[in-house]
Amino acid sequence: MAPRAFYGRQRELKALRSDIGRAGLDTISGRKAPRSRVLLIAGRPGSGRTALAEELARRLAGDYPDGVLRARLTEPGGEPVPVERAARELLGTLGVGSVPGAGEDELSEALRAALDKRRVLLLLDDAAGAEQVDALLPDAPDSLLVAVAQGPLTGVPDVRPCTLGGLGKGAAVELIGRFAGSTRITCDPVSADSVVEECGGQPAALVLVGGWLAARPKASVADVVNLLREMPEDEGQESGGRPLARAFRLAYESLPAPAARILRLLALAPAGLADAHTASALAGCSVSAAQSTLEDFVAQGLLHPADPAGQDAAAPPQYQVPGALHPMLRALLAAQERPAEAELARARMLERTVRQLHSCRAVTEPADSAARKRLAEAPRALRFDSADEAARWLRLRRPALLAAARLAVRDGQLDTLARRLVSALARALTAHQGPEEAAPELYGLHQLVLDVAGRRRMPMEKAAALLNLGDLDARAERTEGALVRYREALVAAREAGDPYATGRALESIAASYHAMGDWQRAADWYGRALELRLTRGELADEARLYGRLGAVHTYAGRFGEALRDWRAAAAACRRLRDLPGHARALSETARVQEYAGRPQEALRTCQEALECAREAGDVRLQAAVRLRLADTLERLGDPAAAGVHRAGAEALLGAPVGPVGEAEGAEPLSTYEISSSSSED
Repeated sequence: MAPRAFYGRQRELKALRSDIGRAGLDTISGRKAPRSRVLLIAGRPGSGRTALAEELARRLAGDYPDGVLRARLTEPGGEPVPVERAARELLGTLGVGSVPGAGEDELSEALRAALDKRRVLLLLDDAAGAEQVDALLPDAPDSLLVAVAQGPLTGVPDVRPCTLGGLGKGAAVELIGRFAGSTRITCDPVSADSVVEECGGQPAALVLVGGWLAARPKASVADVVNLLREMPEDEGQESGGRPLARAFRLAYESLPAPAARILRLLALAPAGLADAHTASALAGCSVSAAQSTLEDFVAQGLLHPADPAGQDAAAPPQYQVPGALHPMLRALLAAQERPAEAELARARMLERTVRQLHSCRAVTEPADSAARKRLAEAPRALRFDSADEAARWLRLRRPALLAAARLAVRDGQLDTLARRLVSALARALTAHQGPEEAAPELYGLHQLVLDVAGRRRMPMEKAAALLNLGDLDARAERTEGALVRYREALVAAREAGDPYATGRALESIAASYHAMGDWQRAADWYGRALELRLTRGELADEARLYGRLGAVHTYAGRFGEALRDWRAAAAACRRLRDLPGHARALSETARVQEYAGRPQEALRTCQEALECAREAGDVRLQAAVRLRLADTLERLGDPAAAGVHRAGAEALLGAPVGPVGEAEGAEPLSTYEISSSSSED
């Protein structure tokens, strides 16, 4: 059956459609309003307000060729969704990238700019206030905004409200019959009318009563009337009021104990979204048992399929807890589950999510990697057969996964499980989307950690979050902002006594100055980072930092210092037995020798680099060094020898080559000139 089928409300639909073209109160005659028309559908949770908005959008979709955009503006727990998050989600739906770390005003302007030339219908569900709606309202008079809220949106100009009461009796009876079957309704129409009265015509309550009847073919409609009337008079006025509370109690108390426990534990489902794995982990039951129970809940109107129009048929089904039921589920959870049991259920759910994220990332690794070997040992239910399957799961579950990360650090918590979840989600997003596309989500995750670490005075976690945020700023070319992050990270890392984070911060500060072309400060900070590495005997890091110092001194024209550093880099690579790194460092040394007017020394150093590259067996590196050698020989006036080496590079690459650095496929030699190291841990 289809518990979300639409019934009645024809008068409301007609009124809403007529309001679209009606002239605004502040509109100058003959001129369009400067912003989109706003329609408001107001009503209590459970009144069918979202269903009406969706039906209106369905009927109007053809009038808005650029599509219907949707955003929910209230969390299941009742907290308003930040405007920047809603705007970023809408931009993502439009396929428009947003700047990582952008604030509310910047994202609102970006959304308006993206909608400026479009004709869209924007549906904002469960708006918490006028400020949210106004911040997302397009400056596009040909578009339409439909807002769903519990009350008026005072402050948004020229809003056309439609306030909902109960369904008409005919539509309400038809809705019950959709579940219970027409025979029982036809046999006892008086009792059917009584059910409508007891439920106040409220669609959510009628759906629950219809679901109860559907699960009990032998029960009569009169039985439901009697049970509803026997409910205690002091029943709480949760969410949609007494009719919904009574109908929910009728449905809940008729469930078997295991199913009732799963239902109340769904109050912990991130963003109110659940799948079989979520329910299985919360209740500690098998995935198959959880899936069967969730399907039963859908048949009884206790759950909805999550966005059935956007579901992927090849993906496991996902379900949405109706917003009107959340307050009652939370009350049941608090009353019937001990705090320790609820916390354990939450931890099981988050641990299952971490394992799924590890599998999601591991499937992108090479087949012979350690990550893929560990993946093969994981339970079958937690594995993905292909990277495409994992990417599809990540895309569909992304809202719930991001909500899980927020849940994990709720109330200022940042325990081991929370850190593992944030790290696993960041790595999975990066693996499937790439660092650029995933940057907005990564920024939000690291900012979340930073906020908690700052409040709870956790300097190690604060340093890690600041470094990651600095890296994202650097990739977005916000170098000055990145520099501020890195300096704050250095303070936190020193406070924590963390040498790794301290070294990362020093090197990243240097890289920021490097990117800004401030060679003196870059050299100074690279030198400080190098001093730390030298005291710890970290040879690979020493080699890299000597190379970066050599590159900075080369840019600054300090060739004597550059030669010293490149030679030190070459020596460190030799001690590491890093033949490719040794060859690159020697080649850079030869370049500086040429700049310093010592071409004969450059020739000898280039020849040494070529022998090292041959010993490494790196064909692309050999070709790059031979091109540099050819360039040096040409400057020395030996074009014949230069031609031999250029032809040798061409043979190695299998393509014609020009002067050094122009060969397609030739590997760049200055591998030390990178802006900063990156970590998502």
